[in-house]
Parts: sequence; structure tokens; C-alpha cells
Amino acid sequence: MFDLISKRSRFFLISGIVILIGIISLASFGLKAGIEFSSGSQLTLRFENEVDIAELRQEMADLGYENTIVQKTGGGDFIIRTPELTTEEKIQLETDLEVSFGTLEEVDFIRVDPVTAGQTANIATIAVAVAAVGIMLYVTWAFRRMPKPFRYGTCAIIALLHDTVVALGIFSIINGIMDWEINLMFITGILAVIGYSVNNTVVIFDRIRENLIQHPSYNFKTVVNNSLVESLTRSINTSLTTIIVVLALLLFVGSTIQNFAVVLLIGIIAGTFSSLFIAPSLLVTWEDGGWRRYFRWLPSIKSGR
Repeated sequence: MFDLISKRSRFFLISGIVILIGIISLASFGLKAGIEFSSGSQLTLRFENEVDIAELRQEMADLGYENTIVQKTGGGDFIIRTPELTTEEKIQLETDLEVSFGTLEEVDFIRVDPVTAGQTANIATIAVAVAAVGIMLYVTWAFRRMPKPFRYGTCAIIALLHDTVVALGIFSIINGIMDWEINLMFITGILAVIGYSVNNTVVIFDRIRENLIQHPSYNFKTVVNNSLVESLTRSINTSLTTIIVVLALLLFVGSTIQNFAVVLLIGIIAGTFSSLFIAPSLLVTWEDGGWRRYFRWLPSIKSGR
């Protein structure tokens, strides 16, 4: 049987590198808040003639909208994000663009004021926080008959944080390249990732619980490794089938759920890795006191050596 747990330092290293790249990207590019979180207007237009996105951006700048975000959807429409527009300003903007590019059709228009945007951002933050706390409490309760059940809940939350940071970091890279924004669909995707990831983690933990009951004489590391190997094929197959569905959504549904599909795709890959190789490894490291090995440089810092 494969000894995966003994390679946990490599798994931690891989995660550390990916998270570090994500943090650097977040520091460099950041995350651009969508209209739901930062207020403003979002206008979706469909032009009868072919329009080059670079020319449209230049025209918006010439009209006085220098900080406008212009994106082209898979269906050929253009999403134009501006500061908050009045009805009169919107009509004037459309008239000016029609003069420059020909007949156009307004597909959608959204206007969000600063108060509503602030409330939406607060609600989204609370939703993510409540989900994380609820998951930790549930996992702790579900494994209450196991020795040290709090460790299971804590390791599940660390795995979730891992998935969230990876998703944020990779999305910030996409943002830097393609000028995407985070919106409510992005938050929905993050919540879906949390639910999917914890489901995989609980499956692994449940197999650990069964094997601990069946083989009480085995040491903890062996039980966790056996449980991981037994669950490996099932977890990977489940993730692959889910990825196929998400790819179908991304390719055929269009820009309306673009953020949701992309963050879900990233989260599924990260969540599969964390549920298989991070959460169980954290349990073993915690059990054998391995944290001291990873942080053995701390005493030398404190003593000034």
C-alpha cells in the first residue's frame, strides 16, 4: 500500500508555494470589486456592427470615462462598468457610442448606490464567516465520539482556508490578466467550494473513524494512511465528474455565471488536494507533535541565535 502520509512535508510544500504565489498576486493585482460591492453602473450593450474592444475602451476614455472597465462576453455583447450613471447620462452615453459604432441595443443596465454596495459586502462577509464556523462546529460534533474531536473540526477549517486562499490568489492572477471583477456569483462560488471541500474532507475523516474502530491496535499514522489510500480513487473520480460539469457550464452557459464557474473549478481542484493530502496530514502532524519539527527555528529566534 502506498505510504502517502510520510510524504506530507511535500504536500505542505506544494500548498505553501501555491499560496505564496497567490499572496504575491493579491498584493500585486488585488481583487477588483464588482458593482455589487463598490457601487456604480453596469451597462451591457449589443452592437449591430463588429466592434473592437480596444477601440471601445478608447472611445469611453475620449468621452470622459477614463476608469471604465470594458469586457466582451462569449456572446459578443460588451459589459461596460462606469461610476454611477443617471438615466440622462446613460442615454447620452448610448447616443455617443451609437454615433461612433453604429446601431446598438441595451441588453441590461444595473445601478447600485454606495449604501446598497456596502450592505451587500457586509452580508457576503458574514455569510462566509458563518459558514466556516458552522462547518467547524458540525465536524467537531460529528466526530464527538472520537478522541480529540476538536482537531477534526480545526483541520477541516484549515483545509477550507487553504482552498479559499488558493481560489482568491489564482482569481487575482486572472484579474490581472483579463481585468475580471469579483461579484455575487464569485461569493456564491466560494460558498460552493466550501461545501464541496468539506464534503470530501468529511468522507476521508469518516473512513479514518471506521478504520480506527476496526483496527484499534494500529498506530494513528497507519490508520490515516490506509484510509487515505482507500478513499483516493473515489475522491478523484468524484472530482473529475464534477469538473466536467463545471467546464460545460463555463463553456456553454456564458458570462452570466463566469465568475461562479471559474472559482468553482479552481476550488474543486484545490479542495480535492486539501481533503486528500492536507487535512489528513494535519491530523497526523498534530497527533505526533510534528509541529515542533516544522517550527523548530522559533527557539533560536527567541534566544537571539
